Amino acid sequence: MSLIVRDATLEDAVDILAIYNFAALNTTAVWTDGPVDLDTRRNWIFARRQAGYPVLVAMKGKDVVGFASFGDFRPWPGYRHTVENSVYVDERHHRAGIGRSLVAALIERATALDKHAMIAGIEAANTASIALHASLGFAEVGRMPEVGCKFGRWLDLVLMQKRLASHVNP
Repeated sequence: MSLIVRDATLEDAVDILAIYNFAALNTTAVWTDGPVDLDTRRNWIFARRQAGYPVLVAMKGKDVVGFASFGDFRPWPGYRHTVENSVYVDERHHRAGIGRSLVAALIERATALDKHAMIAGIEAANTASIALHASLGFAEVGRMPEVGCKFGRWLDLVLMQKRLASHVNP
């Protein structure tokens, strides 16, 4: 079955919520301690769209098997040409190329928006995500020890960056 990456709709919020909440409750991909509700996810989708940023879903048949987006890296104007990505894949579909397809689509969208750089903040033990980003041209640019905590332990943050083909002058 082929994979299709498309823009998310508000109707996709239920599936996005399930994938996100699984990650929030069971992994260190999200540094939060609990699930969010459907209104929170719908508001997130709406806010990203209002900001001009994509929310994408990966589809296998009729099933949403992953989602991804990017948003402002930091809120100050000097960072306006830099975005930070987020990508989540349903745990039953890991290592099937879904994350790669989603991140590649985000890179295309960010380039089309004349963004200059894309950042990925990844928990240091998430070697699969680090390898995925590296394979798409991201380089590790920073490692921040013990800046987060979850599941009763300290977490290290790896920052990865990809410079995009941007024509924007600073």
